[in-house]
Amino acid sequence: MKLCIAEKPSVAKDLASILGANARHDGYFEGNGYFVSWTFGHLCTLKEPQDYNEHWKYWKIEDLPIIPDSFGIKLKKNQGIENQFNVISALVNKASEVINCGDAGQEGELIQRWVLLKANCKVPVKRLWISSLTEEAIKNGFKSLQDASKYDNLFAAGNSRAIGDWVLGINGTRLYTKKFGKNKTTLSVGRVQTPTLAMIVKRHHEIAGFKVEKFWELRTVYRKTEFSCQIERLNTKKRAEEGVSYLNDKPFKIISYEQKEGKEGNPRLYDLTSLQVDANKKFGYSAEDTLKTVQNLYEKKLVSYPRVDTTYLSEDLHAKVPGILKKLKNYSSLTESILASPIKKSKSIFNNKKITDHHAIIPTGEIAQGLQGSELSIYDLICRRFIAVFYPPCIVSNTTVMGKVDQLDFKTTGKQIIDPGWRKVYSENDSKDTKEPSDKVLPLFEKGEEGPHQPFFHEGKTSPPKQYTEATLLRSMETAGKFVEDEEMREVMKENGIGRPSTRANIIETLFKRNYIERKKKNIQ
Repeated sequence: MKLCIAEKPSVAKDLASILGANARHDGYFEGNGYFVSWTFGHLCTLKEPQDYNEHWKYWKIEDLPIIPDSFGIKLKKNQGIENQFNVISALVNKASEVINCGDAGQEGELIQRWVLLKANCKVPVKRLWISSLTEEAIKNGFKSLQDASKYDNLFAAGNSRAIGDWVLGINGTRLYTKKFGKNKTTLSVGRVQTPTLAMIVKRHHEIAGFKVEKFWELRTVYRKTEFSCQIERLNTKKRAEEGVSYLNDKPFKIISYEQKEGKEGNPRLYDLTSLQVDANKKFGYSAEDTLKTVQNLYEKKLVSYPRVDTTYLSEDLHAKVPGILKKLKNYSSLTESILASPIKKSKSIFNNKKITDHHAIIPTGEIAQGLQGSELSIYDLICRRFIAVFYPPCIVSNTTVMGKVDQLDFKTTGKQIIDPGWRKVYSENDSKDTKEPSDKVLPLFEKGEEGPHQPFFHEGKTSPPKQYTEATLLRSMETAGKFVEDEEMREVMKENGIGRPSTRANIIETLFKRNYIERKKKNIQ
């Protein structure tokens, strides 16, 4: 018998149905030569300090740093977890082969490997590696099972990350709590949560210490069009008044009028972070809510694996794209035009070199029924983005007009949409950051023309940095390397930032739960 271990009961049920393991038992399915069982998230965890040395149970600064000679794992203390592990352990001992069917990512690999280690698995292990839970994907995955050893480095990475979290979390939390915790307050320290908190605190100090300064800018109106003077901002009202007086009796002359046709490139497919950013901007969803929602859509077989950090598709998916687009019946008015011609195999979309474990988040083409609320909103974002990348680019006309009053240069710009291209996908719901540009449409000017104008000055104030929202905090976590002062370390971090796409939402939620930060409307303080 072969034992398949899924990460959730719902996934195990789907696998069992496809494999023909239709007999239901307590904690597993059986049939057609297969056992199909499941975990539910982490059954195992790293041992605690007192599991290595009972004396380490007590928080004493003199014991720090606590670093065991080797790290071990244990079952979490929970009756349901213990019961399910005992089922898995008994099935491992009966099986001739184990098939790891956990989520195809670092966290999924870690969850399953720890369980198999704890169960003392001695039989050969295969790996099911799929990017969606559709019946077709599962069947194809079982036809091309990989040897588990292919993913040893993925497990090593997850295991190392867990140990790194343990070492810093245990020692840092105990140190800061004992030195600075008042009234039995626990001061939690973490490898990702603490630098994330540090970015928020830094922004707080920047805002609190910001000194608002007034400034004045020279402007003028010529032929009902506003032009800005191309000099530095003035720091006194008197100088602004003198500037207006200087301009008053002199004519305005057009020295250049330039129109350039340009392209606004298509948006990229979603990775998890960009999906969380958009969902926060447009709907106010927290990163954690978006992750839970897209995970639900994945388990409903409607979208591909969501915990990804790439915006590209693998090249072998090119042939499947037309079929997916045709199945999106609710979007047929949008897909009709792009299906009329062959889909181009653009490197900006299909690129194996830009993919590690999984491709970008896309719809599977399965029929979506009964979606509402956040599931409908997130699914709509994913579908429209998938469609938009195959549309022509948006063609715009960018106009730049330069004028002159005596020795001072003035400038104005405008933009017109010539062909909306991919923007058509968003025009019907007019989403915030995809609506057509609102730049002013300029009249036709001729080089050398001149005439009267109405100069004036604009009084403004400098603004402090904006408070973080979950959208901007996620982006800052993703690009955190640029905040590092040490040049060598900044170079190392520039590609990765802090945290992983699958864990950043949880880190932010942890900071909320520990009352280190709070929400004020969309802002994080």
